[in-house]
Amino acid sequence: MSISRIAKSLLVSAAFTLAAFSAQAEGIGASLLTQQHPFYIELGQAIAAEAKAKNVPVEIAIANQDLNKQLADIEDFIVKGVSVIIMSPVDSKGALAAVMRAQAAGIKVITVDVPVEGTEVASYIGTDNYAGGVKAGELMAEQLGGKGNVAIIDYPLVQSVVNRVNGFKEAIAKHPEMKIVSIQTGITRAEALAVAQNMLQSNPDIAGIFGFGDDAALAAAVAVKSAGLTGKVKVIGFDGMPEAIAAVDSDPDMVGVIQQFPDQMGKLAVDTAIKIVAGEEVPASQPIVPGVYTKK
Repeated sequence: MSISRIAKSLLVSAAFTLAAFSAQAEGIGASLLTQQHPFYIELGQAIAAEAKAKNVPVEIAIANQDLNKQLADIEDFIVKGVSVIIMSPVDSKGALAAVMRAQAAGIKVITVDVPVEGTEVASYIGTDNYAGGVKAGELMAEQLGGKGNVAIIDYPLVQSVVNRVNGFKEAIAKHPEMKIVSIQTGITRAEALAVAQNMLQSNPDIAGIFGFGDDAALAAAVAVKSAGLTGKVKVIGFDGMPEAIAAVDSDPDMVGVIQQFPDQMGKLAVDTAIKIVAGEEVPASQPIVPGVYTKK
């Protein structure tokens, strides 16, 4: 990550107060899953920028993929009396207690990117992950000519990833000559690299790998090269990180990326929070259609 991006992420992470939100509101509390990933850096920057543009006080806390940290941050927002909480859950099920606690305190919750399981929130804003997974599966089938064994690097604790994987499976199932031979969890890039290497060793006939996120896909591409399989295994990612986009253009093993739009999500989350405070109705779900990026 460049120094300028690090500086920006630190600014986003810092709590800041702007002019009055409204006579009865105490502002927005935002709990983000991480700031170690370009997607969440851009999401945080968009939340901060839109809040500033709309003259809304906001405090942003970073969970660093630690559920206990996120629960503590949400409790802090509740004690401070924020009007709305925007959150990207670290764990779709584990975050339920925090959401219920906020709702009991009369605070509306908006989830972004990752939904929470077990209760309804004021609004969920995120990529249509199932549709994105279908697009990834269709792209894989196109790349492989409708036949061949494929593998998935997964992150099953997060519902948005579950939806991606289910969409991918659905698309692959429409091709009788294609088979998913391995699904393994690899959350970090280092874990994904180890998983991809294991997959390729255990299943030397794998023709394609779908990474739940770009970090996983980039790691898979490295594993393909280290196994001497360049040009023989197609890798598809999901997020649209600049590094992954560049890899699709230059790396023969990275054939495509499903693109998300975190800038749109962050802006929409703040605008939705403002509507909630104003007493307006907001949609329970606000899906954002993902794009598909392939080689130029």
